[in-house]
Amino acid sequence: MKSSQLVTRIVIVTFSRLLLNTARRFIYTFAPALSRFLGVPLTSITSLIAINQATSVSGMFFAPLGDRFGYKLLMLWGMISLTVGMFAAGILPLYATLVVTVILAGLGKNVFDPAIQAYVGIRVPFHRRGLVIGILELAWAGSTIIGIPVAGLLIEKIGWQKVFIVLGCVSIFCFFLILIFVPKDSGIESPEGKRVGILELWKNLLKNRSAVGALLFFFFLGIANDNIFVVYAFWLEDTYGLGLVALGLGTSVIGAAEVLGEVGTALFSDRIGLRRAVVIGVIGSIFSFILLPFLNISLNLALVSLFIVFLTFEFTIVSSLSLFTELTPESRATMMSGIFASAGIGRVIGAIIGGPIWLSGGLEAIGAVSAGFTLLGFLFFVWGLKRWQS
Repeated sequence: MKSSQLVTRIVIVTFSRLLLNTARRFIYTFAPALSRFLGVPLTSITSLIAINQATSVSGMFFAPLGDRFGYKLLMLWGMISLTVGMFAAGILPLYATLVVTVILAGLGKNVFDPAIQAYVGIRVPFHRRGLVIGILELAWAGSTIIGIPVAGLLIEKIGWQKVFIVLGCVSIFCFFLILIFVPKDSGIESPEGKRVGILELWKNLLKNRSAVGALLFFFFLGIANDNIFVVYAFWLEDTYGLGLVALGLGTSVIGAAEVLGEVGTALFSDRIGLRRAVVIGVIGSIFSFILLPFLNISLNLALVSLFIVFLTFEFTIVSSLSLFTELTPESRATMMSGIFASAGIGRVIGAIIGGPIWLSGGLEAIGAVSAGFTLLGFLFFVWGLKRWQS
């Protein structure tokens, strides 16, 4: 494959992921405005956010189809799901329709993401995997820095209903880009030449020690991250009296940290080795959580500590994603969908426990709990990959 062809495909799928991430994340940012537009209580919109998180499990059932029938097919399904969801909300802007839209957008992302990770695992040599995965993951931070601000501008200029139509049209555009420029690939076959069933894929995966270690690693990191993510606004508001505009600064800090973490993975993880990069990221994450209360002496230092937390966390996540694409070459999409699902379940638990931990122990307890879960995840990482070789 020519390098120019690979670059073209990476640009296309990265833009498609930017769209998927924006469609999924902008509900968080514009929840109050969306509740006014639909004429429903804010609690109804927060319920949508919970549904949004829960769709992370859906990839476990659909993504393995990529290992059977090819990863391009799953990418196309993901864009179709997003397209239908966006047009549904644009044509019929009701709360019930938006529930369907959120489910379809979440399904689209959780089908698309494991497919593209698996596709890269096949097409990109292992010693360049960190570079390409790091570039792909820029679509996550890009949704905060580019996608959501553009969506906000469009909402102000043309209104909510037309924004969904615009997103649907762009989704169709991405569908055809993938259809034209991404070559067809085949699924995984058994040694006897037969298609491997989904249940067999999962059964084989759960027998794999390194795969189980990776799933538990992401599960505990998901708890650690959302444990602080759900309370950081309360922390800044309660300690430093920040208003809504100033709290937006905290979101910008997180977005900048995510970008730097993804760029850092792209530039350095292959050079130092993906496994070593994960170890460095985990150690940095643990120390960043522990340092939170010690740097909570001024707003500037508090924002610096928040930046370090999300920088080290993003570097850890993207480096480990790059590494884990190689754990089970015979079922890459199944492996990656399991990772996203376990991380999603962990985030739900982290979001549930974050509030009570904050109320009972403050920032000290939040930092200690997140550090503890990160360490626990790292122990499973070491256990799982003890005998694994790429």
